[in-house]
Amino acid sequence: MSDLQDLELIIRSGTSIIFIESDDEKQVETLFERLANQLGRQLLRWTVASGLTNLHTNQISHLAIKEPARVLAEFAGRTAPAIYMLMDVHHWLDDPLTLRQLKEIALGNRSQTLVLVSHNAEIPDELRSLSARFELSLPDRNALKNLLQAEIREWGRHNNRNVKAKREVIEPMLSNLSGLSLRDARQLIRNAIYDDGMLTETDLDDLAKTKYRLLDNTGVLSLELDSAKFSQVAGLGNLKRWLEQRREIFINDGAPSGLDLPKGILLLGVQGGGKSLAAKSVAGSWHLPLLRLDFATLYNKYYGETERNLRDSLKTAESMAPCVLWIDEIEKGLATDDDGGPSKRILGTLLIWMAERDSRVFLVATANDIEMLPPELLRKGRFDEVFFVDLPDAEIREAIFAIHLAKREQNPDAFDMKKLQQASEGFSGAEIEQAIVAALYTSHASRESLDTAHILSEIEQTRPLSVLMAEKIAHLRSWAAQRTVTA
Repeated sequence: MSDLQDLELIIRSGTSIIFIESDDEKQVETLFERLANQLGRQLLRWTVASGLTNLHTNQISHLAIKEPARVLAEFAGRTAPAIYMLMDVHHWLDDPLTLRQLKEIALGNRSQTLVLVSHNAEIPDELRSLSARFELSLPDRNALKNLLQAEIREWGRHNNRNVKAKREVIEPMLSNLSGLSLRDARQLIRNAIYDDGMLTETDLDDLAKTKYRLLDNTGVLSLELDSAKFSQVAGLGNLKRWLEQRREIFINDGAPSGLDLPKGILLLGVQGGGKSLAAKSVAGSWHLPLLRLDFATLYNKYYGETERNLRDSLKTAESMAPCVLWIDEIEKGLATDDDGGPSKRILGTLLIWMAERDSRVFLVATANDIEMLPPELLRKGRFDEVFFVDLPDAEIREAIFAIHLAKREQNPDAFDMKKLQQASEGFSGAEIEQAIVAALYTSHASRESLDTAHILSEIEQTRPLSVLMAEKIAHLRSWAAQRTVTA
């Protein structure tokens, strides 16, 4: 049903107080103007600044009452069917007189409906049985498409030229606008169009940043702007194929019949093996916002606040959908048997969300230490797949050298790749990159061009993790062989 039909049903059922949490007062007013006309009722709005206004005639009442107690007393004395909208009345909901007046109106006059509109619609215990909370529906994709087209036409009319919009930008833009009210979506569309009369890939990044600022109030999530592409990642062929098979289903609105929406993956492996870069590449290749959930900032010393921080963060991620949610080193924030405190409650909250969510939030979790992972997290069905990111083989090491040399404006063909890949056996991608960085500093200091010898020298001076933690890595590989898919 539509919002209009839902509200009509609530009012006809005899509910006298409706709490609406929204900062888009114009949208609320427009909705109730239609509803009041449909029900044949008067519609009046009260604010502490302007008093009582009849929204049908747009005239301020001669009762320019600025105190809630007085205006509620006025409502109680009326008998004509009406809808009264009270704006920002939450400031007075801890006043016993205001609460009692609201309760008596609700109990005594079923032809009057009080609509309490605020950005903070907490219902007092005294009014719970007499009231209903109502959330306005967010615009669907068709509504957002109509809004975008209307704003494009409006800009063209005022500027005597058409907006230049890339076809491949329109669909991702509509996806990025989902989760916003019409008012916020309109403002973001205008921000994108009005600066240059164009809609380009740059506008997608700006839109994601602005949307994130509108939605996030926890400080726990961060919007990662340096997402990568899989063209920058050597190896991981199985993971790339798996993701490519699911890309279109996830980024398009609605999965085909019989196919479940992809939920997420867990990447296990050696430190520096490329798990974080792979997480960034999912977002970059799918042209989706990347949100990073940091467990270190999640925890709060007050009881219950940590779980609330997580719930709020997950709610923000759902509002940002479609998006990629990245939890790096997930094992560090979740409980083992040693911990019966907040981390176990965090695990419970996360598992419930993973099981019940139906939003297009693709979860990418990474982990280095299997011993710290709670068994509940690894149960079949928690993730669509668990991938193991191993140390790169000779062919992949050669590709990693080429990528990082080209990234630093060096021609890979000028280096002896065979020598480099042979000398770097057991190195992770991160260790190879650091060898190149160190070699560049050395060659710069000696006023020489970077060559193979500089890099080989740095490799010889490096003790890779595969040597320093040989037993642990061997155990990790043995464990993963029977339980994961090679990335």
